[in-house]
Amino acid sequence: MTGYTTSSTHPPLPPTTEDDRLCWLRLLRSRRVGATTFYRLLDEHGSARAALDALPDVAAAAGVTDYAVCPEAVVLAEVRAARLAGARLVCRGETAYPARLADIADAPPLFWALGNQAALTRPMVALVGARNASSLGTRMARFLAGGLAEKGYVVVSGLARGIDAAAHAASLDTGTVAVLAGGVDVLYPAENARLADDIVAKGGVRISEQMMGLQPQARHFPMRNRIISGLSQAVVIVEAAAKSGSLITARCALDQGREVLAVPGHPMDARASGCNILIRDGALLVRSAEDVIDDLPEAPPQMATQPELDLSVAATAPADAQPPQRSLRETAELHSLILSRLGPSPMAEDQLIRDLGAPTARVAPVLTDLELDGRIERRPGGLLSLAV
Repeated sequence: MTGYTTSSTHPPLPPTTEDDRLCWLRLLRSRRVGATTFYRLLDEHGSARAALDALPDVAAAAGVTDYAVCPEAVVLAEVRAARLAGARLVCRGETAYPARLADIADAPPLFWALGNQAALTRPMVALVGARNASSLGTRMARFLAGGLAEKGYVVVSGLARGIDAAAHAASLDTGTVAVLAGGVDVLYPAENARLADDIVAKGGVRISEQMMGLQPQARHFPMRNRIISGLSQAVVIVEAAAKSGSLITARCALDQGREVLAVPGHPMDARASGCNILIRDGALLVRSAEDVIDDLPEAPPQMATQPELDLSVAATAPADAQPPQRSLRETAELHSLILSRLGPSPMAEDQLIRDLGAPTARVAPVLTDLELDGRIERRPGGLLSLAV
C-alpha cells in the first residue's frame, strides 16, 4: 500500500476544517499509507474521513489482516507537539504550499513548517553534497550559496554535516530552507543544532513531512531528497561519491524535470567522482553562482554583485562551519581530521589551518608526522595534498 512514484491526476482539495486536517494526518500516518496510496484513497472515496472508514476493508482485500487506522489520539499528540515547537501544518492545495513542490509526481500531501514560510515562496536552488566534505568543497559550497543568496535565491539543503551545513550557514542572512529526514523538531545531526536554530531565527524555515519527534532512519533520507529537488528550480552537487545520497537527489531532480549541475573535482578524489560522472553524462559544469543562474528558467527578484572566489587563500570560515574544538584534543583525531580535509588537489597550508580552527603550533607537527608517514605531500608554494 506504500508508494512514491505516482500521484493523483487531480490534486485533492485542501482540508477546510480542523477535523479535515486531523483526518488527513490520520490517513497519512496509518500503516502502509504513503503519498501514492493517500492520493488514490482520496480519489476513490472523496474525503479523508471516508478513506479512513474504508481503509480496513481495503487492507483486508490486499491480504492484510487485523488492520487498524492511526488512532485520533496519536495525531492529537502530534498536533500538541507541533504547537509547542511552533510548527505549522501545510497541506497540499493550500496557498502556503509551494507550487513547484505540488507539481512533482509524489508531492507530500502535507508537511510541518517551522520558521518563516515566506522563504518557500521565493525562487529556490538546492545545493547538496558530501558529508565528509573536503576544505575545498566546503569553501566552494559557501561561495556558491553566498552568491546565490545575494542574487535573491533561497538555498535549499538537507541540514546534513559537510556541504549541506556550509550551504545553509552561508545563506542564513537571506533565509534558507532545510528539509529534514526526521521530525521538524528533531535536530539531526546534533552538531548542527545551533545552525538549525539559526535558520529559524534569521528568517529561514525547516520543513518535514515526517511525524513530530520522529528520529530519522535510513529509508527517510531518499524521501527527503525528493522534496529538496522538488522545491527547487535546479540542484547543484558540490561533492559526491559515485554512490551517495546526493546522486539520489540528482536522480530525483532529473525525474522531476529539474536542472542538474555539478562542481568538477580531481579525478583521483573519490568525493568528486559522482560530480565528474554527472558532468560526463550531461550535467552543467559549475564554477560560480553565475553558471547556475544562467541555466535557470526563472529570474530572481533582485540582483547583486557576485563575489570572487579565491581558492588558495579564502576568508576564514564561520565558526559554525569549523570542527568542534573537542575533536582537536587528541592527536589521532587531528590526524583523521586533516586527512578528511585534504584531497588530491593541492591547498594552501595556512588555509587548512584556518579551516581547522586550530593553533599553528598544534597542527604543524601533525602535518610533519603525516608527511613522514607518507600520507600527505608538500608541494611548492606552501601547498599540501594527499599522497597519491
